[in-house]
Amino acid sequence: MGFVDTLLPEFDHEITITRKVLERVPEDRLDWKPHAKSYAAGQLAQHLATIPYWGTMTMSEVEIDLALLPPPAPLHTRGDILALFERNAASARAALLGKSDAELKAQWSLKRDGHVIFSMPKQAVWRSLVISHLIHHRAQLGVYLRLLDVPVPSTYGPSADEGGL
Repeated sequence: MGFVDTLLPEFDHEITITRKVLERVPEDRLDWKPHAKSYAAGQLAQHLATIPYWGTMTMSEVEIDLALLPPPAPLHTRGDILALFERNAASARAALLGKSDAELKAQWSLKRDGHVIFSMPKQAVWRSLVISHLIHHRAQLGVYLRLLDVPVPSTYGPSADEGGL
């Protein structure tokens, strides 16, 4: 069994959970922020929808320079955010499918203005910059939902709003 065979089921599982959280973001509260330094709910949801695309870039490039990426155009509806998420999740899954262990061990670098922020094997980038990053921001969005009194979906077990398994 190759490393891709462990990454794909984990990715699929996290994508399913993330979709449930994004579906709960209230359309009429996309501008809401829990704190002045925080993302607005819509910005955080859009960032979450963009994270799977990093999986695509990781598999198709050897490096990415953040300074060369155009800023994302803001999305204004939950439907647009979900559509972006679905496209990016499908693209990332397709980019990972069939990759060999050798391809996943190849180095990948994240840069800003030509300076290396980090460099590590693609499989480690996939786990940290894609999966762990997705989980981190999904948890943030779950707190937003709680503060907005929106039922929080179950993730790794029942939530306070969704009992039972």
